[in-house]
Amino acid sequence: MANYSGLSKDIGHQARNKTGVLLVNLGTPDAPTTKAVREYLAEFLSDPRVIEIPKLIWKAILHGIILRTRPAKSAANYQLVWTEAGSPLMDISVRQRAKLAKVLEKDDASVHLAMRYGNPSIASVMQEMHSQGIDKMVVLPLYPQYAAPTTATVFDAIAAELKTWRYIPSLHFIHTYHDNPDFITALCDSIGRDFNAHGKPQKLVLSYHGMPKRNLELGDPYYCFCMKTSRLVAEKLAMDPADILTTFQSRFGKATWLQPYTDATMAALPSQGITDIAVACPAFSADCLETLEEIDGENREIFEHAGGKSFRYIPCLNDDDLHIDMMANLVKPYL
Repeated sequence: MANYSGLSKDIGHQARNKTGVLLVNLGTPDAPTTKAVREYLAEFLSDPRVIEIPKLIWKAILHGIILRTRPAKSAANYQLVWTEAGSPLMDISVRQRAKLAKVLEKDDASVHLAMRYGNPSIASVMQEMHSQGIDKMVVLPLYPQYAAPTTATVFDAIAAELKTWRYIPSLHFIHTYHDNPDFITALCDSIGRDFNAHGKPQKLVLSYHGMPKRNLELGDPYYCFCMKTSRLVAEKLAMDPADILTTFQSRFGKATWLQPYTDATMAALPSQGITDIAVACPAFSADCLETLEEIDGENREIFEHAGGKSFRYIPCLNDDDLHIDMMANLVKPYL
């Protein structure tokens, strides 16, 4: 008869008693070059949750057209926002991780950062966590409003990696925080600081990342979650709902996307006598290409070209202390 006495101690099963928090954001190219952007877009746009077109048809379009033309234009846009610290999204995300780790020191939890596309990958960071003896994992995708093309893809990647593991840790996946009181408080504090410094604008525009309208029709709650975030912000700021505009940005292709579109709104507002606006982006947890170049660059130009006089971009929550405290309060119940 085999003798297994002492085996558990030798293998170290009892040592797996650590808790890890995994922050996940969308991702960024490794460099603002055509080659790096092409590699990033190839991974991002190959995800069937991101592009819901029959695989063979989309593969031909992606590799035959998009990856031949779009990377150079996107690389030029990335060069406009790239800093000495690198990609703004990556730089901010690293700071978020460090500050959250400091807040959670007393909870004896390690904090890790991964990107859904690009580096560091979810698989590589999870493998690192596994090697450290993580027995309990709390995953916080940094997408405030759940959507299948964002939050759900994180779950897909987590599940794909766990399929290769012999020992599965306890797992808690935080799938949305669009109406979390701490999130709304942090948003309103940021907006309020801008109002105190510069005065209240004629309109506050809340621009969310766009999504095909078809996703909503198929049951994705993203649109509803965005609208609830906007409503709660209006209530917290005690603003007339008519003074807050909810719009959607970053569309591409010929399909109808969630409306109203941000760029079309910017072009139309001055003709309606609205020439003083502030813009915030509550769907983004960190400033990135879509906020710094698309909103504070392209959409600012559209608004001013149409006759707008004052355009103020309110930065994302980034590593603001209230934002970090919100993250801590989200994960603490599961540590």
